[in-house]
Amino acid sequence: MADFSAVDIRTPHAGVAPIALVLDSPHSGRHYPADFRFACDFVRLRRAEDTDVDDLFGDAPALGATLVCAGFPRSYLDPNRRVEDIDISMLDGRWPHAVDHSPKTRAGIGLIWRVLDDNSAIYARKLSVAEVEARIALCHAPYWHAVTEAIETTYGRFGRVFHLNCHSMPAVAGPLSWVAPGTAFADVVLGDRDGSTCSGEFRAVVAEAVRDEGLRVAINDPFKGVELVKRFGRPAVQRHSMQIELNRKLYMDETTRERSANYGALKAALNRVLKKIADFANTKPA
Repeated sequence: MADFSAVDIRTPHAGVAPIALVLDSPHSGRHYPADFRFACDFVRLRRAEDTDVDDLFGDAPALGATLVCAGFPRSYLDPNRRVEDIDISMLDGRWPHAVDHSPKTRAGIGLIWRVLDDNSAIYARKLSVAEVEARIALCHAPYWHAVTEAIETTYGRFGRVFHLNCHSMPAVAGPLSWVAPGTAFADVVLGDRDGSTCSGEFRAVVAEAVRDEGLRVAINDPFKGVELVKRFGRPAVQRHSMQIELNRKLYMDETTRERSANYGALKAALNRVLKKIADFANTKPA
């Protein structure tokens, strides 16, 4: 872990006034720690990445927003999970902390992933309690601290905050999906946990901005948002949090993770979307 930063915090550019908008990209990390010691094929392991999502939304600080990105891969530790969401069957000793399994853990993709998206094993070993504790301390804790600090600082300044939790998704559902394998996803899926984590007005602004770019939008189908939007979304007190999923077919080769010829066009479209969101966040009264 010493050879890279676990968290990259990108604050508003110099000379740009901050606005009430925070973005985070928890799954775009591409620095694989030496102590990972995975036993699967690296090319297949990379399929867990939200590759380049940090770059696709990377111009947000030029608009006055704050962007927080993970440096570590989600297959090493998933920061969009609670620390209690751990599969203790993966460990070689007694876990001395609270455990509260979610369906994600039962599927093998909890705090520490056990399997890949094709349900094949990541490890050929048990993990020690100490190494899992270290991952939590060096990855999960600083990531959550950075996102929390960005959101609280913004809320303290403006009396409101709009949060976009940024992800990418495969073109079609795989074996671990809760929908039928092979189901094709929309271009963009917006998730607010069925209207509980942001206002309908904020969701409508984002959805309309995306549709204006000719992209097909789905709402909470099938991705509703997980722990980060659940934690930060409290629209009744002007804390609005929404997950946004980009279909990887729009910008990459899903096998090689290489950018496609459409990458630049999608990034330009997302910059126009971000500008509309920033204008809304900047003018919406507390």
